[in-house]
Amino acid sequence: MTQTRVRNDLFDNKLGHDRGATVFVFAAWYLVKCFFFLSPLPWPSRVRVWWLRLFGGRVGRDVYLKPRVNIHYPWKISIGDYTWVGEEVCIINFESVDIGKHCCLSQRATVCAGNHDYRDPAMRYRNAPITLADGCWIACGAFVGPGITVGVDAMVSAGSILNANVADRVIVQGNPAKPIGYRYKDLG
Repeated sequence: MTQTRVRNDLFDNKLGHDRGATVFVFAAWYLVKCFFFLSPLPWPSRVRVWWLRLFGGRVGRDVYLKPRVNIHYPWKISIGDYTWVGEEVCIINFESVDIGKHCCLSQRATVCAGNHDYRDPAMRYRNAPITLADGCWIACGAFVGPGITVGVDAMVSAGSILNANVADRVIVQGNPAKPIGYRYKDLG
């Protein structure tokens, strides 16, 4: 049997990861998240927005958050005006996640600014911020990885895995996601 080079016992949670808040604040957020965000109870969106702002999130006007949205660190997120975040969206924001105005993150989309360096036997963090520009749409079940920028009015199609930047108004699809056209006919 081949011996593994992976050494999870050497992993150091403090290297490459700054929670950005005290353990007390994180614990308080976790309780709020469980009761108001991860719960299927139909709390009004404005209640969830209020909690995000209270914990340091920068949230614009008329943002709509459906039930069961999982946001790891509210103090590392900004959401622009009139943006919709669908049911069961997961935002793993170990680094900043900036979501523009008029965006749509559909059901079960994942925006993940955290990862591990798979070439390092100690599996150190390899986190990077994510930017979702104004008007973009991350469709149902799509995945956006660390360090990605999705351009203005761009679209990541349902179930796609995005590991590269997307230009303005481009539609991408697949695994890995590749350009398949433009979002508006007058551009194609």
